[in-house]
Amino acid sequence: MTGAAHAAYAGGLHAVKASGVLVQVEPAVFVTLVGKADEPVVVVSYGGAFRKRYQYLMSYKGLAFYTTSPTALPLSRSEIIEAKSIRMPQI
Repeated sequence: MTGAAHAAYAGGLHAVKASGVLVQVEPAVFVTLVGKADEPVVVVSYGGAFRKRYQYLMSYKGLAFYTTSPTALPLSRSEIIEAKSIRMPQI
């Protein structure tokens, strides 16, 4: 591994440590988790470079759950926080 590749890999690991545990789930699982939460708070972003999609992020029992969907998810009982963007670490 070259020095630059090693630095990029270490940077990716640092990003994961800084953001905690992220669990990517299917949209249906995400909706189920929102339904289980007592007072769900969901961060929502819409956009994308090549294809537009909704991105969702929420915390449940100490883990951060993330999903993407081409259509809006039914989250009527949630507190929604609209974000300009949601960035996930790429490793």
